[in-house]
Amino acid sequence: MSQRVKVKQILADDRTQYEVTVKGWVRSFRNNQFIALNDGSTNNNLQIVIDAENTDQALVKRITTGAAISVTGEIIPSLGKGQRVELKAASLEILGDCDPEKYPLQLKNKPSLEYLREIAHLRFRTNTFGAIFRLRHALAFAVHKFFNDRGFVYLHTPIITASDAEGAGEMFRVTTLDLNNPPRTESGDINFKEDFFGRSTNLTVSGQLEGELGAMAFGDIYTFGPTFRAENSNTARHLAEFWMIEPEMAFYELEDNMDLAEAFIKFVIGYILENNREDLDFLAARLVEEEKQKPQQERSEMGLIEKLEFVLHNEFVRITYTEAIDILKNSKPNKNKKFQYLIEGWGADLQSEHERYLVEKHFKKPVILTDYPKEIKSFYMKLNDDGKTVRAMDVLFPGIGEMVGGSQREENYDKLVERMKDMHVPADELSWYLDTRRFGTAPHSGFGLGFERLMLFVTGMSNIRDVIPFPRTPKSAEF
Repeated sequence: MSQRVKVKQILADDRTQYEVTVKGWVRSFRNNQFIALNDGSTNNNLQIVIDAENTDQALVKRITTGAAISVTGEIIPSLGKGQRVELKAASLEILGDCDPEKYPLQLKNKPSLEYLREIAHLRFRTNTFGAIFRLRHALAFAVHKFFNDRGFVYLHTPIITASDAEGAGEMFRVTTLDLNNPPRTESGDINFKEDFFGRSTNLTVSGQLEGELGAMAFGDIYTFGPTFRAENSNTARHLAEFWMIEPEMAFYELEDNMDLAEAFIKFVIGYILENNREDLDFLAARLVEEEKQKPQQERSEMGLIEKLEFVLHNEFVRITYTEAIDILKNSKPNKNKKFQYLIEGWGADLQSEHERYLVEKHFKKPVILTDYPKEIKSFYMKLNDDGKTVRAMDVLFPGIGEMVGGSQREENYDKLVERMKDMHVPADELSWYLDTRRFGTAPHSGFGLGFERLMLFVTGMSNIRDVIPFPRTPKSAEF
């Protein structure tokens, strides 16, 4: 295995007349002579030339689309169009046969994204998904690099928890009880004291609350892991299992939080523009073709690379929720009743169409909105002196709306308990969380970013099921 050289390395090398061994999968085989080999390191194939007349015909017949092969030979200059070098095969071995009559991924037919979701276990072998998931890897690496280089501690928060951080109530229960005959209390309720953990537990909806505990010891931490929402929403924007990036920083106020969020987003986008341009260019070209199928009024004004550079090279505009409401209320789409959700006054919960208008039409820059009404935000957000708004922030992007949601957290014990009462959050179940306010409390802030939403933005894909390897959605937990 150590002798194998990856296709990406060969294609980037200026040398010729040297021997290599390559291993990968057959993308095509034409004229009984030319094999297009792909090993997943790049979307580009290496052309392999075989001498069919002097090769065992039984072996030649086994060279089919999808078959895994190992080839040893010499890298030579190529006379064909579209490639600088090719491999002249000296020996070829079939590692894994692929029956062309049964193989469901015939690339010449250009399978639709819908079809590929049905065979998600094989879609990695297409150029589109090869590019997407190499980008996912690079983006995840950039996330860790950003925080690591700034001295953050990567904290692994629990997957199984007894708390509901968001107060949403849409959670997946974790239990070992016999569902056909669960133990019950005298009142007839299920007796969770006999469950594995001795209490009702669920899959986490956020690592934030536990992250705050870490921030109160390490200063700066971040979490990056799976989260779960049992929201029965079968749309192109929802998943039941997705990944969240959630940094929490002690001694940060709202301005510091905004500075970090902007720096973070620009870093990870800059990283993939610098290191993954080949895959980005492929997806940008794919998006151009996809946009041509849409009505003119639905087409994006910016291409994929242009959209990424738009975020990278613009300072983010920072305005309050109150200022945003005034802008939206007096906007042409609102006055002409073009918005699906009309803005009638202060207190409205902004929708994606409003967020996109601010970014794409009004400011023509990414926008950070701050100081939202307390009624539409979570219990842990710090109350402003006006008693009406909280120190929340949302980062808004073109084409997608909200990308980041965060806030300065309420560090005052009495104020936090009062907010929990107002929002019917049981303080007794979160005594461990309240301890951070009892013992050495300090101003602190954090934000959350859905990794798949960021993936949608950087890949130009329109369905969130296409940017996670194995999507989990209502009535679907395959592969």
